[in-house]
Amino acid sequence: MAKIIIIGAGGVSNVTIQKCAMLPNLFNEIVLASRTLTKCKEIAQRVKDKTGRIIIVEQIDADNVGENIQLIKKHRPDLLINLALPYQDIALMDACLETGVNYLDTANYEPPHEAKFEYKWQWEYHQRYKDKGIMALLGSGFDPGVTNVFCAYAQKHLFDEIHCIDIVDCNAGDHGKAFATNFNPEINIREVTSRGRYWENEKWHSTDPLSVHQEFHFPGIGNREMYLMYHEEMESLVKNINGLKRIRFWMTFGEQYLTHLRVLENVGMTRIDEVEYEGIKIVPLKFLKAVLPDPGSLAENYTGKTCIGCVIEGLKDGKFARKFIYNICDHAETYKELNAQAISYTTGVPAMIGAKMMLTGTWKGNGVFNMEQFDPDTFMDDLNIYGLPWNIAEWKNSVK
Repeated sequence: MAKIIIIGAGGVSNVTIQKCAMLPNLFNEIVLASRTLTKCKEIAQRVKDKTGRIIIVEQIDADNVGENIQLIKKHRPDLLINLALPYQDIALMDACLETGVNYLDTANYEPPHEAKFEYKWQWEYHQRYKDKGIMALLGSGFDPGVTNVFCAYAQKHLFDEIHCIDIVDCNAGDHGKAFATNFNPEINIREVTSRGRYWENEKWHSTDPLSVHQEFHFPGIGNREMYLMYHEEMESLVKNINGLKRIRFWMTFGEQYLTHLRVLENVGMTRIDEVEYEGIKIVPLKFLKAVLPDPGSLAENYTGKTCIGCVIEGLKDGKFARKFIYNICDHAETYKELNAQAISYTTGVPAMIGAKMMLTGTWKGNGVFNMEQFDPDTFMDDLNIYGLPWNIAEWKNSVK
C-alpha cells in the first residue's frame, strides 16, 4: 500500500488518477495538487462518484521549489507523479531530492524561454539521486514511454540485433473543431514547429520543420501522411538499444491542422518571446493557448482512433526481420470509460503503470532512469490488462 502525490490536473491527470483509484490495494492514498484548485476538485468529484474514494486536493505553484517541498513534507508520499508542464520538471525533481521521495514524469524538461527539449538537464541528477537512495523514472507516457518499452521488448524477445527504429504516431480522430491541439497547446505547438532531428550513422541530423514526410499505412486506420519530427525518446534509445544504426520519429497531421498552423506561424502567434501590447508584455503563444479549446474539453464528441507504435528492423537467427509493435486506441471508448479522449488516455494509463512498477519494486534502482532500462515484460502485460492492448505484426513495407 502506498501514498502518492500527483501534480497537475489536466486531461492526462484525469486518466491517471482514475486508474490509480481503481487499485486501492496499491494506491491507498492519493493527493492531487495543481495551480487550479477547481480542476482538482472536478477530478476528485469524478473519482468519488465512480469509486467512492476520497482524493485529497491541494493548490500549489509547481514552479516554486519551496512550495513543492512543503507539500511533500505535509503528506510524506512514497512517490510523486509529475503530470504538470515540462517546465516544472526540474523544480519538482529538486523538491524530491530535498525530501528523499521517488519521482516519475511523462515528458522531459523544457526551458520556458527556448523551444528545446532534451534529457541532459534531468540526466545530470543521476548521481545525486543515487547518493540520496531514491529513483526517478523519466517519460512514463506513451511516446515517450510505451514506445521505449516496445523497443526494450523487441530487443529482449524479437531480435538478436536491432538496426533501425521508426516510431510512428497517428491520431485519426475528429473532434469537430476548426483548430485544436490534443494536449497542452503551448507544448504541442512548440514541439511541432521545432526543427526535425533523427539519428543515423552515429550522429544527429537536422531538418526544417515538417519538411520530410511520407505516406504510411496504419492498422485500423488506413493510409495517412506522416511527418518527421524530433521526440525525446530517441535520445535515450540511442544510448540503450544495442547496435542501433538509425532512429526516427514520425507524426501525422491533417491538412486543416497544418493550414491553421502555417497561418498562425506566419502572423507571429507561435512566438515564445515577449511582445508589448497596450503597455503589457505578453507571449503570443501563451495568449493563443488561452483562446484555443482546452484539450480536455474535446473528449465528449471525439470520434476515430489513434495508432502508435514502432517499426523495428534487424536480425533474428541471422536473417533480416521487420516487426511493427503497436497499439490502437478508440476516442469514443476512452470517453465512455473515463470521460477522456484517447491522447490523454494513452499517456495517463502508462503513468499509472510506471508508478505501479516502482511501488511494487518490479522496477527499482537508485538514480535517474529511462523506461527501456528495465525489464519490459510486466509493463507489457499490464498494458493489456489496463486498457492499452498491443499487437505485433510482420511488416512488409519499410519506412522510406
